[in-house]
Amino acid sequence: MKKTGLLFVIILFTTGMMAQNLQVHYDFGKDRSYVTTTLEMFKPDKWGNTFFFVDIDYNSETGNHPSLAYMEIARCLKFWDGPLSAHVEYNGGLLESNSVYFPINNAWLGGVDYGWHDKSFNKFLNFKVLYKYIQGKNPTSFQLTGVWNLNYFDKKLTVSGFADFWREDNMNFSDGQGNVLAIPTNTKFVFISEPQFWYNATKNLSLGSEIEIASNFGTVNGFKICPTLAVKWNF
Repeated sequence: MKKTGLLFVIILFTTGMMAQNLQVHYDFGKDRSYVTTTLEMFKPDKWGNTFFFVDIDYNSETGNHPSLAYMEIARCLKFWDGPLSAHVEYNGGLLESNSVYFPINNAWLGGVDYGWHDKSFNKFLNFKVLYKYIQGKNPTSFQLTGVWNLNYFDKKLTVSGFADFWREDNMNFSDGQGNVLAIPTNTKFVFISEPQFWYNATKNLSLGSEIEIASNFGTVNGFKICPTLAVKWNF
């Protein structure tokens, strides 16, 4: 998800920094206690880069079967000099509850991405300003996204993650502690951030944690914090 100039793309190819990884998280959030797998890929090319991830939750009420499948795929297009890229993105998925499956609203996004990196290419920051169309809910919306990937101690420690803020009409039925609200609340804005902290034990194996910090997300009113313990295999 890190976009910079053509020089950055060339360096990525020549130093093998293209990233594909599989993450396994155990979620300690309130009323969660289940496993999530994340398959993630970032690949640059001479026209920009492609990023996608697929999340699968394993907490079906009929056993530890997949109960949620969610994906995001994004393309940054750039054939000019400078820090700005054109950005297009799709989000969507499927959720199971009480053996009934519900679609997660398709969302299409488009806008601009600003990328920055330090001279050593150990630290990357991105900021995106996006138009967002949420099928069946909000035909006209927006999303602001920040992404970071910071390496320290000769790349033994990696701090990465994202923060999203967007406009979406939601009805929320519980609070951050899992208590059912006496009266459901209506909200218009959603915030979610997932900072990750990784100790890179080897070139391929990383151990760490993710902390999901969300507000008015997933029918939950206000803030909810869900930490995980995780292992990551870098291909």
